[in-house]
Amino acid sequence: MRLINTTTLEPEEFIVDPPPYAILSHTWENGEVLYDDFAKGTESSKQGYAKVKGCCELAASEGLKYAWIDTCCIDKTSSAELSEAINSMFNWYQNSDVCYVYLNLEIAGEYISAEELKAARWTSRG
Repeated sequence: MRLINTTTLEPEEFIVDPPPYAILSHTWENGEVLYDDFAKGTESSKQGYAKVKGCCELAASEGLKYAWIDTCCIDKTSSAELSEAINSMFNWYQNSDVCYVYLNLEIAGEYISAEELKAARWTSRG
């Protein structure tokens, strides 16, 4: 399992017994940070980097040193890794310490209304 270090914002590999981590549930947008972007050093130039950084900052503020985000923790160019990830995803969500949801919408007040939540693309994504 590959996790993003919430301090360095770099991916790290854990073969067995991953440490406590946050997981991000989100919809894919244009400019998502992909696994390959970390290898190329282009991750911070992508539009989705703010999402990665925000997730890591929130996780770190809650004492978690790692986060998992599908777009940048799975090497989708490897069919074997992609297949393993699809088969493991339920367990990864279940074993996470917390799951954050990124809605990608503007909230009118201090709290999200039912109408705002219903309008979020995330609620109808699958």
